[in-house]
Amino acid sequence: MSHQQQQQGMDSALFERRLRPVYDNLEVGNNRKALQESEKLLKKHPNLFCARALKGLSLLRLGRYEESHSCLQAVAEEKPTDDSTLQVLSFCYREMEQLDKIVELYQHAVKQNPGNEELLAHLFISHVRVEDYKAQQAVALQLYKTQPKNAYYFWSVISVVFQGIRGPESAIPEKRKIYLALAQRMVDKHIKESKMETEQEAFLYLHILKLQNKYQEAWEFLNGELCAKLYPGAPVSMKFELLKKLGNWQKLNELLQELLDADRDRWDYYKEYIQSSFELLETPSEDQINPDKQGFLASCQAFLERIIETSERKKRGPYLARLELHQRMRAVQMPADKLIGDFDELIIEYFQLFGDKSCCTHDIALFLPSISMKQRQDLASKLLAECDISSSSLPQNKEHMQKHICALQISRMCGSHLDLPVDHLLAFYTALKLHYEHGRSTFGKQLLATEMGPSDPYALLAANVMYDISQRENKSDQLFEALCLLQYVLRNSTSNFHVKLLSLKIYHMFGCLLGAQEMYDYLDIKQIQLDSMGYAHCQLLPLSGRFAGARNCYDATLKFFTNSYKERLEYIALTYRFCTFSKMEEFLNFKERLTNSLQYVSCSVEAQICDLVSCYGNVQQNLSSYMAMSIEPAEDRIAWHELSDNRDLEAIIRWDPLHLVDTEAQRKESFDQEVEVLQIRSLMLRLFAAFIDLNHGTKNNSGEGSGKATATLELLRDSWTGLYQRLRLMNYKPLSQTFLVNLLPTRLHLLLELPYESFMDDLAQLVLDLHSGANRLTEQCKRMGDNVVLVMELFVHTITESNEWNGMDGLWKRREHQQKVAACLELLSLYAFLLSVLNEKLQVISKTKTKKNRSSADNKNQDATISEKERGQMVHELMRQLKHKLEACDAAIRTWKAPVLPRDLSSFMADMSLKPEVEATLIGDVSATFKESHELMVTELRNLLKDKIRMSAK
Repeated sequence: MSHQQQQQGMDSALFERRLRPVYDNLEVGNNRKALQESEKLLKKHPNLFCARALKGLSLLRLGRYEESHSCLQAVAEEKPTDDSTLQVLSFCYREMEQLDKIVELYQHAVKQNPGNEELLAHLFISHVRVEDYKAQQAVALQLYKTQPKNAYYFWSVISVVFQGIRGPESAIPEKRKIYLALAQRMVDKHIKESKMETEQEAFLYLHILKLQNKYQEAWEFLNGELCAKLYPGAPVSMKFELLKKLGNWQKLNELLQELLDADRDRWDYYKEYIQSSFELLETPSEDQINPDKQGFLASCQAFLERIIETSERKKRGPYLARLELHQRMRAVQMPADKLIGDFDELIIEYFQLFGDKSCCTHDIALFLPSISMKQRQDLASKLLAECDISSSSLPQNKEHMQKHICALQISRMCGSHLDLPVDHLLAFYTALKLHYEHGRSTFGKQLLATEMGPSDPYALLAANVMYDISQRENKSDQLFEALCLLQYVLRNSTSNFHVKLLSLKIYHMFGCLLGAQEMYDYLDIKQIQLDSMGYAHCQLLPLSGRFAGARNCYDATLKFFTNSYKERLEYIALTYRFCTFSKMEEFLNFKERLTNSLQYVSCSVEAQICDLVSCYGNVQQNLSSYMAMSIEPAEDRIAWHELSDNRDLEAIIRWDPLHLVDTEAQRKESFDQEVEVLQIRSLMLRLFAAFIDLNHGTKNNSGEGSGKATATLELLRDSWTGLYQRLRLMNYKPLSQTFLVNLLPTRLHLLLELPYESFMDDLAQLVLDLHSGANRLTEQCKRMGDNVVLVMELFVHTITESNEWNGMDGLWKRREHQQKVAACLELLSLYAFLLSVLNEKLQVISKTKTKKNRSSADNKNQDATISEKERGQMVHELMRQLKHKLEACDAAIRTWKAPVLPRDLSSFMADMSLKPEVEATLIGDVSATFKESHELMVTELRNLLKDKIRMSAK
């Protein structure tokens, strides 16, 4: 305590001034200088806690984790109470994600200063970060006793609410009910005492009532005097919600009419308004003798017509609402045509008014599912006729062109392209290309860098048409041409992300990782997009043949997730500080969705596998890298039931036939398969970690530790074979590839087809037998030798097959071949790493054994086990075999030819019919990307093979 008194006695201004250089250097990232300054200060004042804490932070930033840990530990053990030291320590623990240590820090500080408001507030926030709602409540009440401020009282209220809806007891209905009733009583008491002060307090009270389904009470409070005074800006959506829950459709209907009169383009309001009109049909009328059921809909139609007629500017809202009313009436067999008019005519009128807007396609698409296929195709023909553009005429202006684009998109959505013969589709493609070029040269000049070219959709549609032909013919010609066209569009319209996303997809389909990476970098996706759109690239990287390239991409993604996690925690802390209760749940849900994101968890697992495959140091260096990963084989850290699918599957625009597209079914099917892939990969990682742990590390030197590691390995091995049995029974089908925008197949079938199951299963047996010295070891070594031969033969055969395909179509099967080659190399690389660890261990054991007294060995049961020396020789032999097979792989990979493109470039140039000066460079550049991508991949794989050959040459 004397140290702290000494510090507190020091002049605080002097104290601040001396610490300033350390803070300044840390702020600008000059961590080495910060360390020097803190050490200089500590020479004069060795007991200055804050300087010691800053030294710990400097060491942490320099990556000297062990030194940092001991430095911070020493300060924490002194139980400091001064704000500066506590803040620095908190900062360090937040960076290290050791949030529970911050709680301990402030608990000690509060014990020494029980009434200190600031320390209590910090303690409260430290509980918020670890989501300990019960502890939050206790500290908030302590704060309120110390300083009776409303904020602290409501901190305790929200802590009670969260115990009821998010805490460990929230799954028990009775407990939830008790907590919410308590929270309501606490606020009721405050209202009685006239202590409510802010709109956020009123919001919280409304929320508590809604959570208990007390909608009538909530409605009365919302419309009462107190709420009007405290919360005049209560969103109108609250009123909608409560009126719907109360079933007061008449009131809701009237309210919406008022709101729509004031704001005439609110499509969301129109939908609610139409819904309320239909609900009124079902509501028993007081006039039971003559209920005019359709009167509600007639007045609804009249209201919409009045809005349309009296609006000065044409607005989409009421026109869309009229179509929605028509659709809803037909759904319940009511005479929509009689009341509103012919559906086709309404659509055509809408098209005439709004067809020059890019949103028109999406608007009309909303109503197509409600009509028959024949009616859809008739409607599509009418819209195309309305454009008045034939093979001999071109759009007169930009608006005319946009209408034509809209009609073509609707036509595709109605299935018009499905039955066209290939020669018609090719002619259509040529026409689209010419329209693109005409639109670009006529209406696409002087665009801003951020603008998309007005005729770009023609080219996007053309790419989809070419994919249709490629699918029918199982050939890459047309799709490669479409890719060249998209690259041409991108040169003219650099910010068109639809073109970038489609190009990314096609590059991946053709296994051209360099092109895909260029497109992904060009998209420049940041922050939350790394979660919502990263799937289009990251999920296709594993086993793509570029381990190092993939690793860099994972790094960027994982960095966002870890930084974002820390930021979200601070945002949640801020919502308490500012009492913004309306944002708390939103932030908490968002944090959970990011923490359990499939993208995040998959990237974490794949990055670790990638690291293990790519290890290239000596055994000790590789084991250090492995230890730094902190893999716990016995512990499955993935919350499987909480994994969230945060993918934005609508990021890539599509105009495919609506009756053949079920986005939600596709989402579920692909998500289920991606989760299964993650099951395999995560279990493989843990199983491999169990192999290493059994043969390395101090924790397994004791008999007990060794027994535990053996049990873990056996358990994981059972899980591994069980998982594969289940997956075969599930009989998953590869994802449909009917349309270009569909997701590419997952790796599930590849992982089932290749010898992963038997390889890892036999490897588990080998590791167990080597550990125990079982008699069947010779037989098990032979089995592993056979596995290695099988994988090597598959590797060589795949490269031979790829070279043969080159004579027919170098791109169509390219991705599949690359995945197989990469998967084979992944298995052999992991095996090489493991053998090097086993070899090292057996060498150490045999050296120590020879020094021991031989008499102990004589007492052993001679026929029970194979000696360490013999085991060492067996591992040597396995390494020799592996080295030989890796050399065979290296010889094969040297023969792997770059993909031959579908046709010679000059015929492509003639087909592209673009500007002659662009063609040569364009097609040349795209071709060069494929060649360079192959060469980079081969170089990387050969380097990996060299590392593994060296690893096996012991």
